[in-house]
Amino acid sequence: MKALLAAALLLAALTAPSLAQSGTITLYGDLKVDDSKAGGLVPRTFEVVLYRLGGPVVARHRVPGNGRYRFMGVRSGDYQIAIEVESQEIARVTVSVSGGDVGARELRRDFELEWKADAAPARKKATLSAADFYKREGPNKSAFEKAQEELGRKRYEQAAALFAQVTAADPQDFQAWTELGTAHFLQGRKGEAEKAYQHALDVRPAFTLALLNLGRLRVADKKFEGALDPLSRALREQPDNADAHLLLGEAYLQLKKGSKAVPHLDEAARLGRPEAHQRLATLYNAAGRKDLAAAEYEQLLTKQPDHPDRKKLEQYVKENKKQ
Repeated sequence: MKALLAAALLLAALTAPSLAQSGTITLYGDLKVDDSKAGGLVPRTFEVVLYRLGGPVVARHRVPGNGRYRFMGVRSGDYQIAIEVESQEIARVTVSVSGGDVGARELRRDFELEWKADAAPARKKATLSAADFYKREGPNKSAFEKAQEELGRKRYEQAAALFAQVTAADPQDFQAWTELGTAHFLQGRKGEAEKAYQHALDVRPAFTLALLNLGRLRVADKKFEGALDPLSRALREQPDNADAHLLLGEAYLQLKKGSKAVPHLDEAARLGRPEAHQRLATLYNAAGRKDLAAAEYEQLLTKQPDHPDRKKLEQYVKENKKQ
């Protein structure tokens, strides 16, 4: 099993959300397992675990290979989906859901696992290697789990101290460095957060979560030029990462590079981030293309019928929509 775990590949594809029952956000997807090249035993069941980003477990769902998981009633926010086999985590990806109590939607995230007994093939679209997930034992395992609990309880100082303890004992634990960065970020200690994310990337330069979080931090800190590199690298690892497209589009927008912002915001919108339509509308309005801005606002209202500025946006669309 260990040999198989070390060679597993995870492919994640995010499809555009569709309208669902009012009042709920359902996060679901298919777990597909290709064992044609495994050369040995393959797990029959998998545990799909939903975490609040930087927080505790929200729900678990056990599914067979080539089965479907479904989490009902998921609120807006940032989450992580982990895949476990025999209590060992082999993959974790970040996903953002948006919506609200009114006009909520379904969001689909499919996973494809390819089990191989030998070395992994060349990278494919939206591929993560199981090597990106760190195995720890003994005191470090306990400290890491306790730190995650503290983070979920919003006891950020205690969480940071525990993550720091883990990284001091094992400087190669890039996941712990990344979580340490998040704990610092949530305390407003942006300088320390950036150092921790950079430590994670020194160990694992292609670790997408650290790249994404570093880019998010720099955008929040208005270091837009500095955000371009980690977000671009994150997209090389996960071309369908909606958050990376949204953040990179925002960075280009703030740098007044609209031609570079547009394709990333378009892609973020396609991948289920309706706020990208609003940023595009802002860009087009500033450029005097109110007809294009109206088209973006119209798409935004279709995807977010409960938008707080709905009446004002509807009036803008009515006045500027291209006939």
